[in-house]
Amino acid sequence: MTPIPSHHDITAFHAHLYYTDEAGVELAKKIAQAASELFDIRIGHFHLKPVGPHPVWSCQLSFSAETYGAIVPWLMLNRGAIDVFVHPVTGNDYLDHTQAVSWLGKSYTLDTSIFTPYY
Repeated sequence: MTPIPSHHDITAFHAHLYYTDEAGVELAKKIAQAASELFDIRIGHFHLKPVGPHPVWSCQLSFSAETYGAIVPWLMLNRGAIDVFVHPVTGNDYLDHTQAVSWLGKSYTLDTSIFTPYY
């Protein structure tokens, strides 16, 4: 059995911006651009279909564990109508996408069948 990761195992965080239409993708682009001007983040592809475990269109913002305390509060106040799924990157994808998550706005059911459950 694999041990549950500790907070020391968090190497980064992902914030997935969720949207469902062209207006949503445009808002997500504005949010991502504004965030990139303030923080050291990597902006992923703006998907126009569900990918991976995500049930709707999304874009991933990647950032260091050290900047979590600045970026997530900023997203809380600046996300507009965009729902945001935040999770750590520990190497345990199943845990990262099921138990160690935060939602800003509406929460969604992810397709976690693509991950190997281990604890």
